[in-house]
Amino acid sequence: MSVYKRLASLGLELPPPPKPVAAYIPWVRTGNLIYTSGQVPIAGGKPLCVGIVPTEVPPDKANAAARLCALNMLAVLHAATGEDLDRVTRVVRLGVFVACTPNFTAQPQVGNGASELMVEVFGEEIGRHARSAVGCSALPLGVPVEVDGVFEVRG
Repeated sequence: MSVYKRLASLGLELPPPPKPVAAYIPWVRTGNLIYTSGQVPIAGGKPLCVGIVPTEVPPDKANAAARLCALNMLAVLHAATGEDLDRVTRVVRLGVFVACTPNFTAQPQVGNGASELMVEVFGEEIGRHARSAVGCSALPLGVPVEVDGVFEVRG
């Protein structure tokens, strides 16, 4: 099944690729790898939520925010692949950053929001990936999660 049919079956539409908020570009290709810049949970021009996990943003909401970050990353990747996500041959790695209190240790569970979407969209063989999930004190725009990725593509 194509990536676009999987997205439709999940009830998801790719948003327009988010515009950079600072001095960087949304993606870089080198050889068969595409590196995406960090994506935050923006929908309709506004953050899904803001705050620190778990005191201001509950972990389940942060998980949903990570999923939205991944959807925004797919929009960037759609542009980077010449609007053909079916060219992706492997989700190589995701990096997940969680703005959280010092004693919060469930960053992996928050990051699962992004990781699970990759598997749902690309399937097990292509979508499973290496990942880091780390805590930090703050993220751009006050959001609780940011996700970046590395993807292998053909052609």
